[in-house]
Amino acid sequence: MRLLVVENDEALGVRLRQRLEAEHYCVDLAREGARAEELSAAHSYDLSILDLKLPALDGMEVLRHLRARPGLFPILILSDKNRADDRVRALDDGADDFLLLPCSFSELSARVRALLRRRGRGVGATLRADDLEMDRLARIVRRGGRRIELTPKEYGVLEFLMTHVGQRVTRPMILENVWNSSGELLTNIVDVYISYLRKKIDGDGTRLIRTIRGVGYELAAERMVRAAENPAESEWAGASRK
Repeated sequence: MRLLVVENDEALGVRLRQRLEAEHYCVDLAREGARAEELSAAHSYDLSILDLKLPALDGMEVLRHLRARPGLFPILILSDKNRADDRVRALDDGADDFLLLPCSFSELSARVRALLRRRGRGVGATLRADDLEMDRLARIVRRGGRRIELTPKEYGVLEFLMTHVGQRVTRPMILENVWNSSGELLTNIVDVYISYLRKKIDGDGTRLIRTIRGVGYELAAERMVRAAENPAESEWAGASRK
């Protein structure tokens, strides 16, 4: 899941990104309202954490702009403004939750999970490909009932593949969505993480992660893999159903 963190305090913003990425979220960080609006126009987000004290463009104005965009996602205000009218105004203007600073990261993380659960009831909180299953809210991956432990970046790559099951995705697409980078020299890191995933996900069983020569990768259901590896068998199966 992809989060947008808009935080004027650089040190706090970096800490938030690091802690959230450790919980398997893909995080974009903006320090100014204008940058937040650029990112929200370029990407689809599952949730935003928004500071109200922003330079130039006021946080409340950013809130209204984000809320007016298509593709509604939850917005959690993280602020040290403790006046009741500030909280009421933010909630009336479209915020889904308001958390006062200072607070513990565990409480922030719990608020994020609660908002994502609420949103996830209609956006595919669980992803599946044959016996591979990803619970995006609990951030748990299982294959054949066996739990698989993944690093944050492994999880991010797999989540991107699982949201595009049966579709061919390029290395730059994965790099942009998981590493927030478009550098061509880094595309080899995608191959490294695909290798890590194959060892953990595929093991000695059916390989669900396919390499598409000259293109990139595809997470395919087992029946797709068998058809690709044995087209004659696929044609026979299709003929037998006629």
